Amino acid sequence: MAWPVRWAHRGLALLMGICLLTAAVLYIGPLSVLVGRRALVEQIHVYSGMALPVPILLGLLSRPFRSDVRLLNRFLPVDRVWLRARDRRSGRLPVGKFNAGQKINAGFVGGAIIVMLGTGLVMRYANHWPVSYRTGATWVHDWLAYAIVAMVAGHLYFAGRDPMARRGMRTGLVSLQWARREHRAWAEESAGRPEKARRS
Repeated sequence: MAWPVRWAHRGLALLMGICLLTAAVLYIGPLSVLVGRRALVEQIHVYSGMALPVPILLGLLSRPFRSDVRLLNRFLPVDRVWLRARDRRSGRLPVGKFNAGQKINAGFVGGAIIVMLGTGLVMRYANHWPVSYRTGATWVHDWLAYAIVAMVAGHLYFAGRDPMARRGMRTGLVSLQWARREHRAWAEESAGRPEKARRS
């Protein structure tokens, strides 16, 4: 994985983590009392939320990032089979650089960022909007936040079970054996090109 892609992922993860932590302080009573300084926490939450698209926008300046976005945006017949297969990680299926789960996760994150940013801005600048808009924005923002917490928990769970994937995120390199098992089509495409053994 090329360094612009890794840094975009890290920047997005950092900002998302700050948003989730500050949201917990704002919405969970005992945490709010423990931390105090609600106005400051709210400001950090708002500015971190507004900054969420920045790592993606900066990433789009790099060719490897744009290439990955194109791959993530392409749902192939093998992806449907992968979702139904019990042996999806056996290496039997010719999965590309990203599997169906990663594509769905990326789509959800991209959509969630747009919706959370939009609803957050309506909530932040409430005086400029009708009450019905503010109420709807608050409802969507709150419930989508629960979905994001579930997504992040699942993402961390799967990452925790796959040390080679974590190594790929840290260094940009994965073993060929792992690539053949998890992403066979991508491994075969990269075979014979050592310089392409990186996830880039």
